[in-house]
Amino acid sequence: MSIVTKSIVNADAEARYLSPGELDRIKSFVTSGASRLRIAETLTGARETIIKQAGDRLFQKRPDIVSPGGNAYGEEMTATCLRDMDYYLRLITYGVVAGDVTPIEEIGLVGVREMYKSLGTDIGAVAQSVREMKEVATGLMSAQDAAEAGSYFDYVIGAMQ
Repeated sequence: MSIVTKSIVNADAEARYLSPGELDRIKSFVTSGASRLRIAETLTGARETIIKQAGDRLFQKRPDIVSPGGNAYGEEMTATCLRDMDYYLRLITYGVVAGDVTPIEEIGLVGVREMYKSLGTDIGAVAQSVREMKEVATGLMSAQDAAEAGSYFDYVIGAMQ
């Protein structure tokens, strides 16, 4: 839920007008819209590069996951790993556009630790894949955009630890 929607829902629940503080937060959200869209466009436009490079880095740092017995062993399982990385990158773009982590949390992180545990997947390797995507993705951005985007990657990483 965006800051605009949250503010309106909260004010309406209390049958009041938006407060000056809420209006300031909405103004900040609106004025930061161009940069959030620029970040989302960068992530979306470079998604194949981000996934490929981050996957290569992950598999170099964690050869155990692509070795026999590893969760990404074999062509099909490697493709599944890369698909999951693409999924988390997509969730991060949702958060960036919304200017809030709520879409990330509600769409993709509820129960993620339990799901990977039940599948026997090393959640640390999944978190490492997001770290690698962050490093690749933020390298494609200005320092300011990288800092903004980085916070969403960090949120996903933190949820997996």
